[in-house]
Amino acid sequence: MSATLIILVLLIVTALAFDFTNGFHDTGNAMATSIATGALKPKVAVLLAGILNLVGAFLSVEVAATVTTQVLKIQDAKTGHLVSSVTASTGLTIIFAGLIGGILWNLFTWLFGIPSSSSHALFGGLIGAGIAAIGMKGVNWNGITQKVIIPAVAAPVIAGVVAAVGTWLVYRITRNVMKKRREEGFRWGQIATASLVALSHGTNDAQKTMGVIALALITTGHLKGDIVKNGLPVWIIGSCALAIGLGTYIGGWRVIRTLGKGLVEIESPQGFAAEASSAAIILSSSAAGMALSTTHVATGSILGSGVGKPGAEVRWAVAGRMAVAWLLTLPLAALVGAVTFWISHAIAGFSSALVGDLVIFAILVAASYYMWWRAQQQKVDSSNVNADWDETTNSVVPADVREAKVGGAKPKEPIA
Repeated sequence: MSATLIILVLLIVTALAFDFTNGFHDTGNAMATSIATGALKPKVAVLLAGILNLVGAFLSVEVAATVTTQVLKIQDAKTGHLVSSVTASTGLTIIFAGLIGGILWNLFTWLFGIPSSSSHALFGGLIGAGIAAIGMKGVNWNGITQKVIIPAVAAPVIAGVVAAVGTWLVYRITRNVMKKRREEGFRWGQIATASLVALSHGTNDAQKTMGVIALALITTGHLKGDIVKNGLPVWIIGSCALAIGLGTYIGGWRVIRTLGKGLVEIESPQGFAAEASSAAIILSSSAAGMALSTTHVATGSILGSGVGKPGAEVRWAVAGRMAVAWLLTLPLAALVGAVTFWISHAIAGFSSALVGDLVIFAILVAASYYMWWRAQQQKVDSSNVNADWDETTNSVVPADVREAKVGGAKPKEPIA
């Protein structure tokens, strides 16, 4: 087996690992409000989201095509071949380093329960690695602006406005309905809207990993042609669908908690309006081939549902912390992508590209394990995801878990 083929296999494994982190990082986009309102039990919610993400991944390839052509200029748009200035080895290392940037930012923000964009983490990593390898000319700035940056700014605003109007209308129309009856009715509606968000998430986010794997195969000459016209190999679609489905089933409980409890104390009519808004916008963007951040859409919708309900309280401090993370996602993921490319390239200078890529893979594994270990010290899971939010600290970790850690005692068992 050649060194290039080994790197390709390692890259595909890493891409599927990113897809897995994308799944558990973004579970909350679909199910946080349904879990918070009691429409679905936590474990049932993540199982349903996992299945629907898997199904959604098979529905289209437009977003995958965006990833292969609109981020980096390493593929000739006319012939579909690798551009002459990039060797197969360099192209693979660029993609590999970009994936590492995306995964590490996903895990870092998950650790703190911040619903940041997995999509922008991936694009940031690829951009940083591309600039480190071939300079500013290696990035398709026009494509990034049209397909990534403009949707990133517009999507949460549009989602927030739509959800706010929808929430106001829902409460206006049902103002004479008994609160208990209204809550119960909209919980059933939430199951349908949350399912639609999960399905739409699969149509959008799973395709980004498909696009990355396709780009790697184009780099090595294993894949040619227009993937929109000719489609992708079934094994790429199936493996990416399974990875994001499994990741979603694992459940990123920290992010689910922030979205469901940290932004707004949400009721089922608000959840219904927020989820309906998110699903409509995500599905529309997928059809247009826009690599939209489903996190931005879902967060904008939840904030909008708080604004739209008379008398609702929005925790703007939590929203502000998330906005800062959104602004930092592209540049910091790009920095990680660039640094990991430079490390691999430097090692390849006195050894080989294979050794360089193995080193950055080892760095990824070590850093990922550390963040997972840190999360286990103050665990958030299905048993405490709906615990009361502590507004004095705005920490994603429930107060009793933090106190137990300090005191050395076990946290209290949640009341059923």
